[in-house]
Amino acid sequence: MKNIIIFITTGSKKEAEVIARDLVGKRLAACVSILPSVESVYTWKGRIQASKECLLIAKTEDRLFLKVEKAVKRLHSYECPEIVAFQLSKGSADYMRWIKESTGD
Repeated sequence: MKNIIIFITTGSKKEAEVIARDLVGKRLAACVSILPSVESVYTWKGRIQASKECLLIAKTEDRLFLKVEKAVKRLHSYECPEIVAFQLSKGSADYMRWIKESTGD
């Protein structure tokens, strides 16, 4: 099974913490790191916007992506939240194994 990291942005630290605890509590992610202050510049409804956001970095398995996406959308305040995943091509064998153990059934 492939391990992935998922980037998720939120509008507040409180929202980030709620999502992180939900994902880890349901074993949908082994760990979620919260970077409390990033600045995002984007186009929304035809206008350039800038916002201070939190960035979540969830470590999980590829097989869980759709469940993570569903959980995030259920809790998220954004109409179109950023939920993007990247496959991990390399990593410490111990850490990669820990992700699998932490997200197992």
